[in-house]
Amino acid sequence: MSPTNRTVVVTGIGATTPLGGDSASTWEGLIAGRSGVVALEGERYADLPVKIAALAAVDPAEVLPRPLARRLDRSAQFALIAAREAWADAGYTGKAGEEDTVAPDRLGAVIASGIGGVTTLLDQYDVLKEKGVRRVSPHTVPMLMPNGPSANVGLEVNAQAGVHTPVSACASGAEAIGYAVEMIRAGRADVVVAGGTEAAIHPLPIAAFANMMAMSKSNDEPEKASRPYDTARDGFVLGEGAGVVILESAEHAAARGARVYCEVLGQGLSADSHHIAQPEPTGRGIAAAMQNLLDATDLKPAELVHLNAHATSTPQGDIAEIKALRKTLGDDLDHVAISSTKSMTGHLLGGAGGIETVATVLALHNRLAPPTINVDNLDEDVDADIVRDEPRPLPEGTIAAVNNSFGFGGHNVVLAFRSV
Repeated sequence: MSPTNRTVVVTGIGATTPLGGDSASTWEGLIAGRSGVVALEGERYADLPVKIAALAAVDPAEVLPRPLARRLDRSAQFALIAAREAWADAGYTGKAGEEDTVAPDRLGAVIASGIGGVTTLLDQYDVLKEKGVRRVSPHTVPMLMPNGPSANVGLEVNAQAGVHTPVSACASGAEAIGYAVEMIRAGRADVVVAGGTEAAIHPLPIAAFANMMAMSKSNDEPEKASRPYDTARDGFVLGEGAGVVILESAEHAAARGARVYCEVLGQGLSADSHHIAQPEPTGRGIAAAMQNLLDATDLKPAELVHLNAHATSTPQGDIAEIKALRKTLGDDLDHVAISSTKSMTGHLLGGAGGIETVATVLALHNRLAPPTINVDNLDEDVDADIVRDEPRPLPEGTIAAVNNSFGFGGHNVVLAFRSV
């Protein structure tokens, strides 16, 4: 099919995060500047150097029926909960084909995870060792597959235009949303359910990240551990949850009278080709992704007023991102209000891009930038306007916002949105 429906809009949002079990409570927590980081309790975490994480505020087992939850990895549980909220928020009341608003072959799903069903894999291996082969769940393979969350969301809404799972570490959720935009612009779909999910709070991933010196070890004050841009930052805090958006062609949304949150301008992509885990220190790859975004869209730096930064609270990464923004935007960076919502949610790896897209969409819709908490002493190398401690009103008129997501392997994804 020839390219159609060039304008893409957001018509629904859903989330389940360390701040709340839905998008409304998550947004309330972000605006209040509330930390979702807690101490990890239990013997399994006792010997770890890191004993903190941003656990989901609402356990998915409390939301989903037990027979369904038992067949899903925790990452898929989060994705399904967020997708259900977003689907309903967009005004859909049943599966595609059960109502006239969208045909199954015009509906897609793109849900990403950086790690997939890692807790299922590790827990079922323990079952195998301790209880024997006959006790291993027959659902193990569908549960541990990285495409499990996307597949289950696709089944939930009867998506037949394509169900996809891009995997690019901590950029996965953002890349999923960018892929969904391209599905609509290429004419493959009219509506796509898109986002990211992650559930990797388990002793092995925590121990591995800790031994890489990537995680904060501020165990005594969990709520202050994630501190982007602060001179005392010492690594990220692992979080869990999911964020999902419903993307539609503007034509399709208008035809059914849908409420529109904002327009999706497009994405910018690049790769650092520098190191499997370390950020490129000058921000070269990030700057290339930002420039790619500007070249591929009609976004003007002058209309950019808000940016949800990747800013994980690592010493090198936070500064590299600011350098890249200054290099690309020049003086226009001075009027961009920058937030790092990871200071409150922790870092959700492949789910980060999904949740932070929801936050960026709501910031535009409500014209309010969330704060970055725990910045007691701003690093002198942060040459930018960081929204600290209190939310900040955004200007009236037509404005734009960007969400940055970067991942191990040098993956860079930049998404841009405009108010309507």
